[in-house]
Amino acid sequence: GAEGSTLMSYFSKNQIQALKPKITFSTLRDLQCPVLQSNDLQGKPEESCSTEELFEWLGAVLNRVSLDNKSSSFLSTYCCPEPNTVVEKAFLCTITGFIIPEKIIQLLEQLCCYFGEPKLAYWLTLTVHGFADSPVSWRESEHGFHKGGENLYNFVIFRNLDYWLQMAVGAHDDCPP
Repeated sequence: GAEGSTLMSYFSKNQIQALKPKITFSTLRDLQCPVLQSNDLQGKPEESCSTEELFEWLGAVLNRVSLDNKSSSFLSTYCCPEPNTVVEKAFLCTITGFIIPEKIIQLLEQLCCYFGEPKLAYWLTLTVHGFADSPVSWRESEHGFHKGGENLYNFVIFRNLDYWLQMAVGAHDDCPP
């Protein structure tokens, strides 16, 4: 009856709003960035940083943790790994919502276009987080929330289109394929 159609219109209108991804842009100025070499995953002293160092640095940047290692900071005394370089401007785009794999591939392709003219960036990253309390993870296992609900992967793409793929899951989850 009329009640059913009213409910349907209410849910369809509100669900569309809920499923529309939220996009935020920000510019980070004078950002200390690790120096990376695409063919050197382990890093070399005074030449490049390792994948682990990059992953830790990225976590700090995405969570807006200061990188200046101030002893007076109650939050963090983290500092950017060595060697590093100061980037005048870095762009951070965050998309929050339910995003299908095809859209992620599309995003990766669009990001790679950034290496065209003018060639400003040496590398860029795309991090995809699953919901911490998602019921599923990779393969056919349930997702174990336990402490942090880690459930993410990160692409690091270089100017020559080499890339690294980093994955993180909780201790009780299956490893990705």
